[in-house]
Amino acid sequence: MTEEHDGSELCFPQLNTSCRKPTVSWSAAVCLRFMLSSVSVLTVVLNLLVIISVSHFRQLHKPTNLLLLSLSVSDLLVGLVFMPGEILRKTSCWFLGDLMCSLYTYVATVAVCASVGNMVLISVDRYIAICEPLHYPTKVTVGRTKFCIFLCWLCSNLYRILSLKDVGFHTANYIPCYGECVFVIDYTAGVFEVILSFIVPVTVIIVLHLRVFVVAVSQARAMRSQIKTVKLQHSVTLTSRKSELKAARTLGVLVFVFLLCFCPYYSVSLAAVNLINTSYGIFVLCLFCCNSCINPLIYALFYPWFRRAVKLIITLQILQPGSSETNIL
Repeated sequence: MTEEHDGSELCFPQLNTSCRKPTVSWSAAVCLRFMLSSVSVLTVVLNLLVIISVSHFRQLHKPTNLLLLSLSVSDLLVGLVFMPGEILRKTSCWFLGDLMCSLYTYVATVAVCASVGNMVLISVDRYIAICEPLHYPTKVTVGRTKFCIFLCWLCSNLYRILSLKDVGFHTANYIPCYGECVFVIDYTAGVFEVILSFIVPVTVIIVLHLRVFVVAVSQARAMRSQIKTVKLQHSVTLTSRKSELKAARTLGVLVFVFLLCFCPYYSVSLAAVNLINTSYGIFVLCLFCCNSCINPLIYALFYPWFRRAVKLIITLQILQPGSSETNIL
């Protein structure tokens, strides 16, 4: 009876090197599958809308929007690859083989690294726009922005390629078996990689946004004091500055949500805790994944152009000739 019971817990009972099935409670498995499946579908749909909007309408081909486009591509990969892979890894045996496991870990790591890199670029963009407004048009051009996005994705891929082992937070004593797809690395190396790929970029993001916040507050106060006495010829400048400040607030919310979703996940990872063992672990994993779904909702909430673009996309008006020249702003 004991052998039968042990065999039923194996992914491949006929193999001596088979992994055991994930030790997840039924309720936890159902919760995780439902949450991540729903978030995955929503993430893919919403980020596709962002990608189509920025790509199709010429008015949106601006540096800041190109950064949002790049972020949406990484978020799309998270929803399309990372979330379904996590559902399979955490709640059942991995039946897709080693090749698909390697491909999954590669794409998932690149997508997460690119998300962090895009957030750094967005922070730099807002820093220059708010703190050095006179130099922004010359320093931040469409060409330079595209080059920076290219470097971001190139570095994310190189980071993954140069990793000799799959990135993760397990000990080096891991013994491979059939029916499992894991992120494996020595704990010390894992800590170093988290510092390099998360703590350092997050520190840069926080420092830049603190500076942006201080300057934005001082500029907002100055604008309020000048509005009553400003002349008509200066109204365009004031409108431009108000637009930049609004964009800074919007992207500040974007970064805050990013930190809120990512920090708990990496904190648990650094503590070498199995994310699926506790209800808190399930919450942290879902929160981490939700960031890719929340970003487009932030655009919808703060950007009127995104709402107009979605309306045109859903009604298929973008299929009409010349629709790319539509006034969307």
